[in-house]
Amino acid sequence: MKETPEQTDTVPSGCPFTGFGSSKYHPMNRKFMKLKNYQNGQEFVDTLCNQAHEDTPCQPKHCGGSVMFPRSPEHQDRPRGTPRSQEVLLQEAKEFIDGYYRSMNRPPSGFHQARWEQIQAEVAKTGTYQLTTQELTYGAKMAWRNAYRCIGRIQWNKLTLFDARSVTTAGQMFDAICNHIKYTTNKGNLRSAITVFPQRTDGKHDYRVWNMQLVSYAGYRNEDGTITGDPANVEFTEVCQKLGWKSPKGRFDILPIVVSAGGQDPEFFDIPEDVILRIHISHPKYPWFKDMGLQWYALPAVSGMMFDCGGIEFCACPFSGWYMSTEVAARDLCDPQRYNMLEPIAKNMGLDTSNYRNLWKDQALVEANLAVLHSYQEANVTIVDHHTAADSFMKFMENEQRLRGGCPADWVWIVPPMSGSVTPVFHQEMSRYIVKPTYSYQVQAWKTHNWKKRDGSEAVRKQQRKFHFKEIAGAVQFASQLFGEALSRRVKATILYATETGKSETYANMLGQVFSHAFNAQVMCMDDYDIVDLEHEGLLLVVTSTFGNGDAPENGEIFFKALQNMAEEYHLMMSSTNTLDSVPDIKKPFNPAQRIVPVGQFARSQSTPKGMSVTEPLSKAVQNMSVPNTPDRTGQNGDWQRWPSVYSEAPAGSLANVRFAVFALGSSAYPKYCQFGKDVDSLLGHLSGERIEPVACGDELNGQEQSFKEWAADVFKAACDAFCLESDSVMARATERLNSDKAASPDAVRLMQTHTADDLVPGLGRCHGRQLISCTAKHARMVHEKDTGRSTINVSVTSGGNPSKLKFKPGDHLAVFPRNRQEIVNAIRRRLIRCPEGPVELQVMRKVTTPLGVDKRWEAHQRLPRTTVTDMLTWYMDVTTPPTPNMLRMMAAMATDENEQTKLKLLATNGEAYEEWKFTNWPNLAETLAEFPSIEADGPFILCNLPLMQARAYSISSAPDYRPDEVQLTVAVVQYHTRGGQGPLHYGVCSNYLNEIEEGDRIICYFRNAPSFHMPENKSDPIMMIGPGTGVAPFRSFWEQRHHEKRRAPEGTKFGPMTLFFGGRSRAMDLYAEEKKDMMQDGVLTKCHLALSRQPGVPKTYVQDQLMEQHEDVLECLTNPNGHIYVCGDCTMAHDVYLTLEKMLYTKAGMEPEQAKLYMEKMRDSNHYHEDIFGITLRTAEVTDKTRALISKKASMDKDTGADRLPKYRRDSIGVL
Repeated sequence: MKETPEQTDTVPSGCPFTGFGSSKYHPMNRKFMKLKNYQNGQEFVDTLCNQAHEDTPCQPKHCGGSVMFPRSPEHQDRPRGTPRSQEVLLQEAKEFIDGYYRSMNRPPSGFHQARWEQIQAEVAKTGTYQLTTQELTYGAKMAWRNAYRCIGRIQWNKLTLFDARSVTTAGQMFDAICNHIKYTTNKGNLRSAITVFPQRTDGKHDYRVWNMQLVSYAGYRNEDGTITGDPANVEFTEVCQKLGWKSPKGRFDILPIVVSAGGQDPEFFDIPEDVILRIHISHPKYPWFKDMGLQWYALPAVSGMMFDCGGIEFCACPFSGWYMSTEVAARDLCDPQRYNMLEPIAKNMGLDTSNYRNLWKDQALVEANLAVLHSYQEANVTIVDHHTAADSFMKFMENEQRLRGGCPADWVWIVPPMSGSVTPVFHQEMSRYIVKPTYSYQVQAWKTHNWKKRDGSEAVRKQQRKFHFKEIAGAVQFASQLFGEALSRRVKATILYATETGKSETYANMLGQVFSHAFNAQVMCMDDYDIVDLEHEGLLLVVTSTFGNGDAPENGEIFFKALQNMAEEYHLMMSSTNTLDSVPDIKKPFNPAQRIVPVGQFARSQSTPKGMSVTEPLSKAVQNMSVPNTPDRTGQNGDWQRWPSVYSEAPAGSLANVRFAVFALGSSAYPKYCQFGKDVDSLLGHLSGERIEPVACGDELNGQEQSFKEWAADVFKAACDAFCLESDSVMARATERLNSDKAASPDAVRLMQTHTADDLVPGLGRCHGRQLISCTAKHARMVHEKDTGRSTINVSVTSGGNPSKLKFKPGDHLAVFPRNRQEIVNAIRRRLIRCPEGPVELQVMRKVTTPLGVDKRWEAHQRLPRTTVTDMLTWYMDVTTPPTPNMLRMMAAMATDENEQTKLKLLATNGEAYEEWKFTNWPNLAETLAEFPSIEADGPFILCNLPLMQARAYSISSAPDYRPDEVQLTVAVVQYHTRGGQGPLHYGVCSNYLNEIEEGDRIICYFRNAPSFHMPENKSDPIMMIGPGTGVAPFRSFWEQRHHEKRRAPEGTKFGPMTLFFGGRSRAMDLYAEEKKDMMQDGVLTKCHLALSRQPGVPKTYVQDQLMEQHEDVLECLTNPNGHIYVCGDCTMAHDVYLTLEKMLYTKAGMEPEQAKLYMEKMRDSNHYHEDIFGITLRTAEVTDKTRALISKKASMDKDTGADRLPKYRRDSIGVL
């Protein structure tokens, strides 16, 4: 009620909670309420009460605070069962949407305003609006947070939402309810969840769950007036019987689920017995307790309340958590109006029940509670005692006061039904008020239902057809299968990938196929994912590679930046609320353009994400935030008092409800092995996500595919266990899918002739999902002396008459799509069968489920264009990478020679044999087919399963202002013999393609921005460039840009010094030697140092040696706050340079070793230390052999220590360097 002047002035006193009838000067009329704790004397002011939405049941001259079921809010402003007016709806919608966007700690944005305008338009058109799933999840959590009668709200942020607003029938409602019960029961490890059915529209088509609780016991009225079963459910039991429900009329009969969909008459459904978890009550000391035959169910699931959110009412919204022991023992079993077991218990204890002075009721009640706690523990079912619950509520109330300025609470309900004054909540003043979103009481459905076909007074009797046993058995089996699959697919599994070469995408799709057997699996690139959805995911799986030496792939940068921002906001929030003892220092937000992270920082834990520095151990709260609080399942913990409490404080992290697992791909040749995947895993953990499997790593040098398949099988089982899905029934199918091919068989793929072929540029663009440009080759010429045994070329391309296409800056990359060598393509083409000549379209058979059954349809391949088979092999398919074990398994099925079949199967299944074959021969597809001549290579099948050929990225070697309408590259031409120099000659795909281009040839490419490797904006900043071999490429663009700037700069403009450290094998390999001399003469390059590692008569030196020799100049730039150091080269060189500079700081600059490490880290974080790290090219064999030797040594050590018994992905999670 609203206060009126008359009420304020005429009555001297009133309700302390509302101020009705009090003076306008009464303390309770202020815009706050002071609440005191009489146990410790502390006071705090509740200001949240000013946001209360509904009147309390109090009147001017009496208080209704202890009314059990207050008048429903829907009766206060309108007739029962009618929707709100549009004016009120929009008012509440605006308040809710504003709160929703404020909750994400985001500044006002166009998204917020656009959403509000969308709601207004929808209400104007339809009279209501639909909440998004994300908004609904937020609202459900807030409603639990605002539930003033609930003592267990400290876990409010861990509520899982099942969105069932799409259901239309009672049967679908029942399916969703069974899913809810199964998920939340979780084999005893209870989880809080809510299932939301369609919202109220006109009040005549409501969806209702008639049960007050999803699981409850029937109550039967006997002729003598006594009651068998639960007296609280007598009325509802009679309703069920009138609907036709039959029961054995025992003490503990589970009532059926009764639901009505869209205002239709109700239908009832018996809950399958295996879905219900019952606990038989026994006592740790009294054996006779078990003989009393008492039992209760595990899951308390309230289903009769209304969910009021954003002005919308959801009349069917069952939600559940877990029991506090007194709810079962004191209320359900011992209340006089319930099972009334207090006196029988006391008599069995030998107590005198005729005299209250011996406190027999108190003694019996304590033993009843002990029996309930003991029984739930013995059954491994979550429960909490009332003392722990009271303590947790006080912590929750303290947090709410700090975060929101108040906490609505009903003292009458919060204080436990026994031992009241020995719990802290008894001594705490509380303020009861209603804040929305909220859960509110509503009149029982059977009292308000408008019957359509009957009045409900007679049982439903339908003519039933008689079925033979065989028909029934078949129908039951079919229905059971459909039921299980329908329930499981309600759980969404989001699979995100980030990739540079396409391997992570391949694995992610494979994982999606596995999880589709039990989940609603959706595979997405990180670039396409809306980060706002992250906190509402149920299951998140990440498959990602690492770019360079620890950075995100290009299509994972934005996602990672958003994830780091979330972590920063979360830890700042936790710090401000003093919830944690210590908080990790989140450094400056991640720059998505910062492509490379410096190497050598091994002091930081692998589990600490980039951008986060932990200078001291995390608090216990942080360390344990993602560890579920579950009972001890080992059987060794027999004392229920030592359980980890389910009421321990749940951090309000954004991802508290998300279960996740990460598979990281990488090469152990890199010091920052799989670092990006580890960083993602660590951030998800820091944000309170629940890790269902430790981060797994797959080493491309050591059985990556085997590691992935082992991890995929393990994580699938872990996910099924986490969501209470029966994994055994689908595990075999999922594993079969994991070990099968992309196309199930040659019969499921074909090549169909077409009249036209797609053009190459749009075809490649569609294939790779990129906007590509077509350039024209100008020249490819050597940039060093001849007869050096190696070849490095300068490649020049032009726009072909459209200079606007060439948009880049010095330091950026050009990614070029190469073509496979013609002799390899021809050799493969000759071996393929079922390949028509001319343009063809690759088609795959898809199975589509329709109401009439499974329909098979031929569909065009999603990525490959219409073109000739030769062009597919030339431009689109990767035919030079050794075939994967999966491809070899397919070839074994095509081979006709038994010996070849045996060897192919061995290579496909034995990781060690495969790795040895792969790295000894490094065979391309043509050589593999030649090695196994009996293979009848099915063309469509091979093409469907080959990986796509990826573009090769090169650092640009020219400045756009210095050379308009031209892009130049510096490319090392790769040619080598396999088998230690004794095998056939192999060619690097792209370097040899560029080496053989002729003037006027078309080059298909795209630019890759690298802002973290751009020149400093302040031209006076000193620059030091370190790049051996082709690492000089971006620095050539730097000196050309500086030359252009100096020519056009006004007189007196100050330019900082520019120093170059270059390394090569010999003077003959001194790339761009004449240009460097010219730039020295023109004053562009200040100094140029040359390191020679193979020059006859000269001591072997590397750029690291030159750096130490010139340490004074290096330190001058390194310690200058405006200095910038750029490093370009392969990963091992970059690692050595980093360690050299670090060593220089503590050997030449007087720093302590730890100070030097921190200084280098600070340079990286401030973007003054830049790295452009490329893959190993000419040194591939050298580094690979070294790495594989370390891998073999580590495998031997694993065998000695017994670690070889662990899954391979676990053994590979630690790099060998």
